[in-house]
Amino acid sequence: MREHLPEAGKFLYWPPTIQAWGYRIVDRLFAHRVIRRGTPKPWARGTELTLRGVDALIEENFLAGLLVIQDGRIRLERYGLGLREHDRWSTMSTIKSQTALLVGAAIRDGAIGSVDQPITTWLPELRGTAYDGVTVENVMSMASGTAWTEVYSDPDSDVNRYSRSLAAKTPGGVLRIMAALPRQDPPGTVFRYNSGDTFLLGACVTRAVGMPLAEYMARRIWQPMGMEFDGFYTLESEGGQEIGGSRAGMALRDFGRLAQFVLDDGVIDGSRVLPEGWIDQVATPRFPVNTPRPPAITHYGYSWWLGDGLMSAIGFAGQRIDVLRAERIAVVTLGAFPQPPYAPAEQDGRHRQAIVDFVESVRRAA
Repeated sequence: MREHLPEAGKFLYWPPTIQAWGYRIVDRLFAHRVIRRGTPKPWARGTELTLRGVDALIEENFLAGLLVIQDGRIRLERYGLGLREHDRWSTMSTIKSQTALLVGAAIRDGAIGSVDQPITTWLPELRGTAYDGVTVENVMSMASGTAWTEVYSDPDSDVNRYSRSLAAKTPGGVLRIMAALPRQDPPGTVFRYNSGDTFLLGACVTRAVGMPLAEYMARRIWQPMGMEFDGFYTLESEGGQEIGGSRAGMALRDFGRLAQFVLDDGVIDGSRVLPEGWIDQVATPRFPVNTPRPPAITHYGYSWWLGDGLMSAIGFAGQRIDVLRAERIAVVTLGAFPQPPYAPAEQDGRHRQAIVDFVESVRRAA
């Protein structure tokens, strides 16, 4: 007897009947590397927030997880779609924002000199390609200048070619895709969302620090923060490079601990992990965001979406970490928004708006 698993190569356009299951078993579908936890640290709970419409928000917007933290305490925690507290749910592109934090850690450790260094310093195989002269800052702010199509519903888009390479576990496959891209604009001039750019960013960190990205994450953030559960990165191939830009996995409260790390300015138990001012640098607008993009977002920074007092890590199908630094609040939502062709494209926007409205209600209530 053999269990049937969802087709990994169709990860970005699974039907709704598969999404909520598939997003919980990503480590069974792709090559992966565990982010080892250390000793879990208990997390205090504050008085639960009383907000109207929470149950409706979860049911009507296909949410698997909802977490609100304020001043280091859990104020609200809910699960849906069969998710349990120990289950790891796919991060989708929210992991891009965490990769930008690891860049900061590598700078503090002296492994990366500055964001102005060209990525070919660590990826010499990209010399002579459209990535010649592209800097760490360029890929961190989605301004590499390379031509790239990030259309999830189009099987022939670049992001789906990249996804199929991951599903096939092809060694060096993603780097070959990236090396073959033509240049469309001068580096640093045009914002163009590109998941492949963050793959390259993660590969730069890996080579700069001399260890797998999962191990570096474990040493610098995961274990010091006292994460409750192991996490994982997916890999481009068995034993290969971590995917710094998509489909890692972690439990809901550990998503929240990453948000708390941002709220604490990259300091854990009094020890500074990120350079002083790095979170401010990450949250500095680099490019205005054109429509269609998530509501309440006006700019892009260093792999974080930015709005009015808001830093957001946003991923496909409803994954979101919203950080309100001034209020010391973070909201995590995990979702399985149905995607085209199974739902009209505008439905995704309505779900995103519902999350934005909820974040604003939390800001007012807290």
